[in-house]
Amino acid sequence: MLTLYIILGVVVIAIIWIAASFNGLVTLTNRAKESWADIDVQLKRRYDLIPNLVNSVKGYAAHEKTTFEDVTNARTAAMGATGVASKAQAENMLSSTLKSLFAVAENYPDLKANQNFLDLQAQLTDTENKIQAARRFYNTNVRDLNVRVESFPSNVIAGAFHFQKMTFFELGDSAADQAARTAPTVNF
Repeated sequence: MLTLYIILGVVVIAIIWIAASFNGLVTLTNRAKESWADIDVQLKRRYDLIPNLVNSVKGYAAHEKTTFEDVTNARTAAMGATGVASKAQAENMLSSTLKSLFAVAENYPDLKANQNFLDLQAQLTDTENKIQAARRFYNTNVRDLNVRVESFPSNVIAGAFHFQKMTFFELGDSAADQAARTAPTVNF
């Protein structure tokens, strides 16, 4: 009889452990998905600000057509990118083209004093800060999930229930990504 109780106790403990591990993996997966949605919200806000910013600069620097086209093309590419890796690469390219737009604006004192431009610049700076915070939050959640998926004994449950590692939202090794790592030198 005692043996039966011991076996039953071990089975109950195993079931509780499996359920707790499964629920922990579900929680981490949902947190990572939620944090990815936070990134999308901030990126959408940035996409909405960019046309207004480009139009503000266009009025002062009409001959800088290539810069405007580059920003517009980078915005379109970023909006159409899917998946974490391609989205990260497209966003890094967009950040790089925005730096060149601000560099153009630096050459126009009247533009730098324009209240609409200053408001747009402040909003874009705020959005960029929020994007960075959302990326850090996402990467933290992905790290926690990936550790759980790879670590023993939770990797047994992860494998049994097909939990997958997620991709970090990070800079790559391309020239554009390296440029994005460099702080811009823009004086307003």
